[in-house]
Amino acid sequence: MARLHTFHRKKIVLVFAAVGTAFLLLIGRLGVLMLHDSGYYSEKAQELHERERDIKAARGRILDAGGVVLADNKAVCTISVIHNQIEDPDSVIEILAKELEMEEETVRKRVEKVSSIERIKTNVEKETGDKIREYGLAGVKVDEDYRRWYPYGELASKVLGFTGSDNQGIIGLEVMYDELLAGTPGQILTMTDARGVELTDTGENRREPENGLDLCLSLDWNIQTYIQQAAEKVLEQKQADAVSILVMRPDNGEILGMANVPEFDLNDPFTINTEGAESMTDEELQDALNQMWRNPCLNDTYEPGSTFKVVTAAAGLEEGVVDLTDTFSCPGYKIVEDRRIRCHKTAGHGAETFVQGAMNSCNPVFIEVGLRLGVDAMYKYFQQFGLLEKTGIDLPGEAATIMHQPENMGLVELATVSFGQSFQITPVQLAATVSSIINGGIRVTPHFAVEAREKDGTLTEVFQYDSGDRILSAETSEKMRYILEQVVAEGSGKNAYIEGYRIGGKTATSETLPRSANRYISSFVGFAPADDPQVLALCVIWNPQGVYYGGTIAAPVVRDIFENILPYLGIEKENTAGDKADAAA
Repeated sequence: MARLHTFHRKKIVLVFAAVGTAFLLLIGRLGVLMLHDSGYYSEKAQELHERERDIKAARGRILDAGGVVLADNKAVCTISVIHNQIEDPDSVIEILAKELEMEEETVRKRVEKVSSIERIKTNVEKETGDKIREYGLAGVKVDEDYRRWYPYGELASKVLGFTGSDNQGIIGLEVMYDELLAGTPGQILTMTDARGVELTDTGENRREPENGLDLCLSLDWNIQTYIQQAAEKVLEQKQADAVSILVMRPDNGEILGMANVPEFDLNDPFTINTEGAESMTDEELQDALNQMWRNPCLNDTYEPGSTFKVVTAAAGLEEGVVDLTDTFSCPGYKIVEDRRIRCHKTAGHGAETFVQGAMNSCNPVFIEVGLRLGVDAMYKYFQQFGLLEKTGIDLPGEAATIMHQPENMGLVELATVSFGQSFQITPVQLAATVSSIINGGIRVTPHFAVEAREKDGTLTEVFQYDSGDRILSAETSEKMRYILEQVVAEGSGKNAYIEGYRIGGKTATSETLPRSANRYISSFVGFAPADDPQVLALCVIWNPQGVYYGGTIAAPVVRDIFENILPYLGIEKENTAGDKADAAA
């Protein structure tokens, strides 16, 4: 019995010891929580009683070279509800459904959803938001917001791009410079009680948003408007699939205008600009939208045709395999291995100099120059001229050149490449390469963005682009300017001639694959003044109906553009009658 009592006493002591130890541990833990971790848990408690609402930053504007606003912001509202604060749910549902023009059942699901804050509708017109605010509905929040607004609708739509419902860029410059334009959102912090009801006597804390920066472009509103009108005119006249026109400064790569018609409405970018959308599946509709948003100047490749003879001529002159006075004979074709490759003039041009061959756009002449260069040298100049790399234009989705590998390029492939067939490049790549060939031989990067500024005009950044790499000697560049001026003065590009101006350029007519489809691409690249190029224009007409020769339908488009924009750019006429007479002689 004594041993039993001793056992119980020991057991009681152990229990008290365990309880005492646990109590001491609890006191220690409370000490840690109250002294060491008090700040952390105080912050957590604060968060439980705070409700956050974002304040959107105003997106930076996009401005043209003269300060014309091309992309702006329009004040709108976001309508939200806070479940625990709603006093009369049926009244809230009825009023919001009416004012927001929404189905009552849709509004009901969102109003009755138990959440800290539930968004009912965004991008609500400010007038509607103000009207809802006047009802004074408990639990309904009307926050001011911004929606992107494009004052000129379709102008440069595939260049500017647009934003989504969250105000983030989707395509074009809007997505390329999204980080610069977007800014940093602010917040409204309000205190709530344990039930989540806002405390009216505590006020609210605001962190103001930082608005985005303005993006200043080289694009000129006047030039863009005119070339877009010119593109629409030829699109209708020739019933073409599309027309692309690009205008840039060949000395520094600044793009003054880029039109790709048909364009689309930037304020309504999800509405198809062609017929038949109502019968499309969701997948077909998305494909149609993606196609509508594409920028053919840089997203699509094509066979450049005879405009590429500019590159072949420059490579041949630089390598020394041909000179201006070299003579050739064109019987209307040239046989390469087992292939008879014809000239566009099937009767042949007969005897001609290299300059005359360029004026006549004679395929056999350029095939001969290509064969003299050989595969290795031709490929070397592709690399040297930058044709195997993307241009680096500041727009997303630039396509790369599609070219034979040197080991797969036989004499026939070399011959067809020499006059612009059997490979593909983008229009912007052609414009950049021709610019570099005629500007003295310096490679340029085509681009739109010039500066970033605060809304008050304070300069924050000047954009820099890769340039300065010499791809061609100044002497060869001068020869190329002379040759291309003769092409316009008396050759295949004569429909681009403007009395009083020295114009250089090259025509092209290429046939798309499969050749049996009889679909063509007509184009012309021109520049002025020929002796001191200050502006270059490229016009590409995709699948024109009827007459499809580049010299007949594309060259006049560039002529009309130059007649309007050369005086606008301050490029004055000079007496060129003597020059034209000399060229004819």
